[in-house]
Amino acid sequence: MDRRRVLKNMGLSLGYMVATPTLLGLVQSCKSEPAITWTPEFLSQDQGAILTKLVDLILPKTDTPAASEVQVDVFIDKFANEVMEKEQQELFTMSMNKFVEKALADSGKENITDLTTDDLEPVLASSLKYSKEDQTKMQDAITSYSEALAEGKTSTLDDETTRFAFANNLRGLTIWGYKASEYVGEEVLAYLPVPGEYIACGDAQELTGGKDWSL
Repeated sequence: MDRRRVLKNMGLSLGYMVATPTLLGLVQSCKSEPAITWTPEFLSQDQGAILTKLVDLILPKTDTPAASEVQVDVFIDKFANEVMEKEQQELFTMSMNKFVEKALADSGKENITDLTTDDLEPVLASSLKYSKEDQTKMQDAITSYSEALAEGKTSTLDDETTRFAFANNLRGLTIWGYKASEYVGEEVLAYLPVPGEYIACGDAQELTGGKDWSL
């Protein structure tokens, strides 16, 4: 099955993530022990290190594992490499570069390898701190930009919208990848192997203790 074609038919676009059985193979490929020497497939090694820092800013370690501890960073890199359409890949790369450029400028540093979580956190926060009205306008601009690229046309995005595109998409991918991971699915969320007991009526508190169902 062509995963890219399935996603295109679903109308999946950057910033809107949906978990589907078609993509569970990616999740399963990231369920082993965390890689000590992770080599990204889509991103560069330096970009991969930034991605790891960012997913842990979005979902840090608390009483549950940090995002990178369940290999959300590895999952996102695989998703970009194996599933994203060409125009989505281009937007992801371009928007990440703009995000990193902002972090370098604000921190006064020259090399991506010198960026710390303290340098990245304020850029991430500011890139997501917009009103619903502003977010809608930015999403419309991103959609128009992506459609133009898909049609082979030239288009541009302002830097602020570009950083929002990256941060918003990354947040969605991080949360989705985290909830879809094996550990979180079985140990954190309400998990019921299939086939399971069928209960026709019952509220969430009674059935799962108030937890969301595992994907």
